Amino acid sequence: MPEFDTIVIGAGMSGATAARLLADAGQRVLVLEARNRIGGRMHTDREAGFSVDLGASWIHGIDDSRLWELAQALDLPTIEFTVGSFQAGGRPIADFDGTGSRMSAAESAQWVADVEMADRALEEAISRSTPGDTYLDVTERALDGLERREDALDPERIDEIREFFRHRVEEQCGAWIGDLDAHGLDEDTIDGDEVVFPRGYDELPHRIAAGLDVRLEHVVRRIARVADGVRVETDRGVFAAAQTIVTVPLGVLKAGAIAFEPPLPAEVADPIARLGMGVFNKLFLQFPERFWEDGAYAIRALGEPGEHWHSWYDVSAISGRPTLLTFAAGPFGRHVQTLTDDAAAADAVAALRRLYGEAVPDPIARWITRWGEDPFSHGSYSHVATGSSHHDHDALAGPADGVLHFAGEATWGEEPATVGGAYASGARAAERVLGRPVDLAAFAEGIRRSEA
Repeated sequence: MPEFDTIVIGAGMSGATAARLLADAGQRVLVLEARNRIGGRMHTDREAGFSVDLGASWIHGIDDSRLWELAQALDLPTIEFTVGSFQAGGRPIADFDGTGSRMSAAESAQWVADVEMADRALEEAISRSTPGDTYLDVTERALDGLERREDALDPERIDEIREFFRHRVEEQCGAWIGDLDAHGLDEDTIDGDEVVFPRGYDELPHRIAAGLDVRLEHVVRRIARVADGVRVETDRGVFAAAQTIVTVPLGVLKAGAIAFEPPLPAEVADPIARLGMGVFNKLFLQFPERFWEDGAYAIRALGEPGEHWHSWYDVSAISGRPTLLTFAAGPFGRHVQTLTDDAAAADAVAALRRLYGEAVPDPIARWITRWGEDPFSHGSYSHVATGSSHHDHDALAGPADGVLHFAGEATWGEEPATVGGAYASGARAAERVLGRPVDLAAFAEGIRRSEA
């Protein structure tokens, strides 16, 4: 008889959730985590005396969100910050035009109206797309239609919208626009405000995993499906269980870092091959004083000034110190990973000085991520690459032979690339192992009782 009922591989949000639900149901559960910490792609740096979320930051839409309900049930403080998803308007944004000049309120309003019009044309182009079309294909068709209208936008405004569409894909998928399927953003909707976590987002998986048997720095090399369940080989020994839930990032699966014996069935292997893993890196810059407008959620550069570093988010409320967060994603994100921290920060500061001139002081602190180089993620999050579909996300969950299950953001088609998707997928995996539904309201209450 195997020593464990279920082995969960990965102690991120999905793994911690699945393991806690199974343990609360009375199962013997072991969690194997390659890193030296819990949280996975939820990683908070607190060394400076405040929280810097180097991985996930937001709940993207709190309306009807089970993740938001969990955060509330656990009394996690949050701050409303509704520009986490890339959007043209919706909150105060300091816009700069292609010459690096601050746009007036009327000019910004016209820009938002231009994007809204282009988005309507884009929705129509997507609805008429055919298999194999990329997001680049449909955006170009939409923009071409706008150029041929009687009230056509001038070429400069069209180019700014083109750049906006490119950056939107990079920021939301970590991918080049030509690598994303035409339907790649179909499920990317935000319902309600977005929030961030001043104490750090990784408090959530840490509290969920408290009390579980979590073995850190155990790198899984092979998973064999055997007569009585599964055999999991790590660099620190071999473990056996009746079932296993694999929650490693899609990038790890695509890299073949874990061998499966026998090989994964096509129903699981094919989605792994088709889906994409994007690169999305963060760069935080802390300044000695604030130089940007009061009340602005974000700063955005249109046209040439925003070719690379195109938007900055004011996250000063987290630390109480003047801090901007900017992103390097897709091909540019991979390029930034080749730079030193000094060079990356200097490049971003130079981009800010194209907008604010010498008012921009040298930063006094910085934090830079390199998720694409992380051997335990090989990227930031999944996306619908050309030739794949949102159905591939759910197909990836398996199970294989009734004993090998998969969870994580890449396995949740309704909300991929999010912590909410990871949470939901972990609950689904636990339900499949148990053969019955789980009560997520009772789940949160159980965590609170254990902490009392």
